[in-house]
Amino acid sequence: MSDGNFNRALLPSTPYRSGVRMGQQQAKTKAEEALRKALDEAIPPLSAEQKQSVKERFTKAFRLPISS
Repeated sequence: MSDGNFNRALLPSTPYRSGVRMGQQQAKTKAEEALRKALDEAIPPLSAEQKQSVKERFTKAFRLPISS
């Protein structure tokens, strides 16, 4: 007879949350790559340090709050 506890391994999997996080990470990666390409094409005379500074500011601004 059951005592009210159950084995979570027997429950159906819910990959929704991990899929959302994976999608957010992919979007972030694509956005960072697009920024790098845009900086290289639009403003070629920027130094590597300046490009890194812009990328860091962009990454900081791009952070999305992940709710639990």
